[in-house]
Amino acid sequence: MGNRSIFLDHFQDQEASALVVDGVLQDFFIESNSPSPGQIYRATVDRPIKGQGGYFLKTPDGPAFLRQGKGLSQGSRILVQVSGFAEIGKAIPVSRKILLKSRYVIITPENPGLNISRQIKNEERRDELVALIRLNLRDFKEGMILRSSCINAVDKEILDDAEEMLNLAEKISSDESNEEGLILEPDKPHALAWREWSEDADVFSEGGSFETHGILDLLEKLKSERVETNDGHYFIEITRACATVDINTGSDTSPAAALKANLAMAKDLPRQLRLRGIGGQIILDPAPISKKDRKIVDTALKTAFRKDPVETNIVGWTAMGLIELQRARVRPSWK
Repeated sequence: MGNRSIFLDHFQDQEASALVVDGVLQDFFIESNSPSPGQIYRATVDRPIKGQGGYFLKTPDGPAFLRQGKGLSQGSRILVQVSGFAEIGKAIPVSRKILLKSRYVIITPENPGLNISRQIKNEERRDELVALIRLNLRDFKEGMILRSSCINAVDKEILDDAEEMLNLAEKISSDESNEEGLILEPDKPHALAWREWSEDADVFSEGGSFETHGILDLLEKLKSERVETNDGHYFIEITRACATVDINTGSDTSPAAALKANLAMAKDLPRQLRLRGIGGQIILDPAPISKKDRKIVDTALKTAFRKDPVETNIVGWTAMGLIELQRARVRPSWK
């Protein structure tokens, strides 16, 4: 597991949290002034988008875009949840699929049933968790997912968390107000740290901990487009349309240099994208390799992104030898 430390502080006048494992910055949350994933609105249906099956909605924070919707009438009010950060100049992406996420459970109001994270492999523990919920909680109509953090958690903490989130779901569903407005604020970085970084760690919450423990220096490195690896380097550049990643071998001129540089990038890239808050379309320009070696790079990318909490789709190779990725915009970008 390594030596894990969590730091709760402020950065660029915004609440922020950092996760460091064995001296390496592994994750970072920073507050955003923009509508953020998890936020819930009661929105007003504005107008349909012809040919796309979607709708524009009105919210207190500006227009929102609902990708899929059927039978919605103009002027009606619906509950929606922000699903990602909006691109510059575009509407807030929202979904009618509400998820209430906490440290141990996720409540799915529209999808009933009790489910256990697939990351919990031990059948005995899975049975224990099902029994824990069934025997100790009232009957509930909402769906519940027990997260992987439940594997070694104290039963009372799981039950308390589940009950609190069920109460929140009931409060939202029983709200009879029909006014357009904000229903639920998103979790801020300190709450996100508790929610998402559940493994044992030393926690530093005193003011100035970023400076005292060298976090500011680690964040400063992220302002550079150049990323060094043991087998080369690569550049991450942001354009309005997409992010690009250019991989270079450096001074190594051996036959295996290109493959090694690409594999080093593949291992490190999810962390860099996570820390920098990069999502959307991402184009990789690998160091030149044979088509046979492309499969090795594909496997390395899939393995690396499988461990990453941000959903990323590896679209594939283009005719020009580039790799296309599509990544959820669930982290705010910053500089």
